[in-house]
Amino acid sequence: MSIGGLSKARLGRMHDVMAGFVERGELPGLVTLVSRRGEVHVDAIGMKTLAGSDPMRRDTIFRIASLTKPIAAAAAMILVEECRLRLDEPVDRLLPELAGRKVLKRLYGPLDDTVPAKRPISLRDLLTLRMGLGHIMEPSSAWPIQKAIAGQQILQGPPKPLTVPAPDEWIRRVATLPLMHQPGDKWMYDLGLDVLGVLIARAAGQPLETFLRERIFEPLGMKDTGFSVPAEKLDRLPGCYQGNPETGALDVYDDAGDSQWSRPPAFPSAAGGLVSTVDDYLAFCRMMLNKGRHGRERILSRPSVELMTTDHLTPEQKKGAGVFFGDYSSWGFGVGIITRRHDLADVPGRFGWTGGLGTSGYSDPKEDLVGILMTQRLMDSPEPPRVFLDFWTSAYQAIDD
Repeated sequence: MSIGGLSKARLGRMHDVMAGFVERGELPGLVTLVSRRGEVHVDAIGMKTLAGSDPMRRDTIFRIASLTKPIAAAAAMILVEECRLRLDEPVDRLLPELAGRKVLKRLYGPLDDTVPAKRPISLRDLLTLRMGLGHIMEPSSAWPIQKAIAGQQILQGPPKPLTVPAPDEWIRRVATLPLMHQPGDKWMYDLGLDVLGVLIARAAGQPLETFLRERIFEPLGMKDTGFSVPAEKLDRLPGCYQGNPETGALDVYDDAGDSQWSRPPAFPSAAGGLVSTVDDYLAFCRMMLNKGRHGRERILSRPSVELMTTDHLTPEQKKGAGVFFGDYSSWGFGVGIITRRHDLADVPGRFGWTGGLGTSGYSDPKEDLVGILMTQRLMDSPEPPRVFLDFWTSAYQAIDD
């Protein structure tokens, strides 16, 4: 048995299961990583592009989408520890645009049918996605608030990335909209983390990407993580695809040759804008598992990591978010959390998240395990695709102690 307590034969079974997705044409390629007790296993399968001959490699750079969220939350906690931000202080001090919020009387009602917010938005609201504004998980795009959000171009992501303005203009546009719910009342995906990115930059007095690089990426050795891919590394960026619901084929979502990630974005999204590799993301996950420490570097205190990975939602706050949470999971600060045993991989205390562009990364303190899956196929819905489910089942069935 290995020092990490992982079965070689069962890791081979994992390879076969993952390779099946490539062989069936469900995605061009993928990279898996399983780390336990310091032992790391990486498997690169398939190709970077549908028609290409360039194989997936361990250092392939992926668009990690919402795997950005835990990193942004960690950045905010660095500023809390330095007393530059406080969890329950109104964000109005640094984001005056969001002072004096109005709240819709009815989610589907006219934009001017509002009541005053009962209290200001706090940093805690942003970290827990309870600021009162975000995605409505219903096909009701005719509602006035949804039309207004689309018109302001403040939400990012599929089916096509919008042309999002620079941070100051972006937050000004957010401020033109009423909230959907009172601050603190409901978990809503995922606008609060993008507001958090603007708040971090203003509190730090430097661009978000600079703060992340200096305080997280460089100390952790995350040399391939950022909001864009430098020209000299573009050959490591795979094509990105989405399933065509009519033909079943894979259509190009973001071409590797002219990727939107080939240049710095006007708006660096703290909710989902980063690119990274499995090894870079492992460094972040191991830091979190090690209660904020990475070698001789301490990124966060142990109490901060414990606070981040604590369940911060009530059943009422989760109501309406069932597509994201069952009765066995919840949300901390920028991370999803497993709260009770449910499936093979659902170990209480396991924390992390998934990315809509085809990524998944969780850390399990009980098993001292990190699992990372990176693909280049978009999720078809908020529910996890089969490749995610089979990856996590395969990772946990490989435990051999």
